[in-house]
Amino acid sequence: MTNRKNEISPGKPRQRVQVSLPDGRIFAGPVDTPLNEFLRTAYTDRDNPPVAAIVDGTLRELAWPVATDAAVEPIFVSDSDGMRIYCRSLSFLLIVAAHDLYPEAHVFVDYSVPYGGYFCRVEKRDMFSTEELAKLKEHMRRLVSDDLPIERLRATVPEAAEIFAERGEHDKVHLLEDVQDDHVHLYSLNGFSDYSYGYMVATTGVLHTFTLESFSDGFILRFPRRENPTRLLPAQKFTELRRVFNEYGEWLDAVGIRNVASLNEAIRSGRIEEVVLVSEALHEQRIAEIASTLARRHDAKHRLVFIAGPSSSGKTTFSKRLAVQLVANGIHPYPLGMDNYFIPRAKLEARGGEIDFDSLSALDIEYFQEQLHSLLSGKEVTLPRYNFKNGEREEGDRIKLKPDQLLIVEGIHGLNPKLLQGFADGEVFRIFVSALTQLNLDSHNRVSTTDTRLIRRIVRDAVYRGYPAEKTLEMWDNVRRGEKQNIFPYQEQADVMFNSALAYELSVLKPLVEPLLLQIRSLRQRIEAERLLAFLRWFDPYASERIPGNSLLREFVGGSTLRDFTPSLLLTRGE
Repeated sequence: MTNRKNEISPGKPRQRVQVSLPDGRIFAGPVDTPLNEFLRTAYTDRDNPPVAAIVDGTLRELAWPVATDAAVEPIFVSDSDGMRIYCRSLSFLLIVAAHDLYPEAHVFVDYSVPYGGYFCRVEKRDMFSTEELAKLKEHMRRLVSDDLPIERLRATVPEAAEIFAERGEHDKVHLLEDVQDDHVHLYSLNGFSDYSYGYMVATTGVLHTFTLESFSDGFILRFPRRENPTRLLPAQKFTELRRVFNEYGEWLDAVGIRNVASLNEAIRSGRIEEVVLVSEALHEQRIAEIASTLARRHDAKHRLVFIAGPSSSGKTTFSKRLAVQLVANGIHPYPLGMDNYFIPRAKLEARGGEIDFDSLSALDIEYFQEQLHSLLSGKEVTLPRYNFKNGEREEGDRIKLKPDQLLIVEGIHGLNPKLLQGFADGEVFRIFVSALTQLNLDSHNRVSTTDTRLIRRIVRDAVYRGYPAEKTLEMWDNVRRGEKQNIFPYQEQADVMFNSALAYELSVLKPLVEPLLLQIRSLRQRIEAERLLAFLRWFDPYASERIPGNSLLREFVGGSTLRDFTPSLLLTRGE
């Protein structure tokens, strides 16, 4: 064994540190140099800059000082984590700029729009005029041009509460009453400080792709999608989606819950039982309205209903509750699962490439349309049943619809016009279901609708499929990619939208999902888990056994009284 004793000698503290990058490059700089300086030198692409980094297995902001040698993996704007940081920082930039120019205005970041952006309202004064909005946009661009630092500050809870109280931001003050720690971290830009439950970019200079657009009684802060971080997508109509958000805002007003602090207060005071009952009643009322609409239009030519929506939107329970309401209207529906019409796996594999069951091309469209026409024309049909274990299509029930029977088809492609070629306009009634959360932490910190669905799915996968949260998170990017390609582009073609979000649901899901997230060990999924845990900490828990058995939330937490219900029992098979 080689004796290295003579090679060991007393050392001195190093004055420089090294940063190792995934591509093998190494950069050196003085101790405590911000991470941002290393990555700016290493990555000069202005169109897709790093906005954070994984340092020795931990997600760090780029303002983090590098004190020792470190392995660094950059997070770019084009990454999902990177775009979240970009949008969060852009919202902060908007709030700061608005305070600089119009300190009496209170900007409320309300909900996301489908083509990339946040709808924002103005409170405590009139909406910004066209000229004021133009000045606001120009001031934001000036702050970006100046490349100002966004600093992370440590403040005691009383210090933070005092800052927010002086600005009249009482929702933040109430939220801080729930903080168990002795301090919180605030972000400061241009003399303005605010709270955020997620990381920010290091400087304003990377926030160069955005615009402000007037819209109805507010305005839209536009930002890019991560697939192309330098380009804003063309504006799209979202009339029905906006109507649903407005409706949900009215629902939140009805139950007296407009932010997480008021939800927590309802749980502690015991008023939560009323919140649950009223929330569920509002769901039932909306489902009954949709059923009544279907009953009014029901005749020999209007017997086909399609229900579509993204993952974990509650389509299955919605479909069953709609069926119950239809029966109450004297209409006996029959459910048809679109998943049973997948092309056999061997044929999909023969095409080459990865099999994507979220793609329309994975469906046997011709066979599906042929059976639809046969069923609606009164013919007896043998339905397929797709066996996901062996990838084969097997024979299912042999059925014949009654002359007045409604056919309800559930599947992610239900709004895609290619699926319904051969059916006349108005012959098909399309329903879009999604969980469009509008309950935010406070006026500046949104709760993402996507995060709500992700948390639902993690819990459901654990309850019904035995999947660990890690597996659900691994699949989520592919699920989201399929939704963007196959579902969301067609959502405005729906005849009606149903919002499955419930004001109280994250309080129910919190104690169920937290232990699942804490079990995650792989790096990327652990970072995502920590992000979800960071915002769930603001919610008080509420026991799931206290929610009604027919609640849409039961589809995810278990115990649904509708799980084994099927309206097909109302049909005489093979007549």
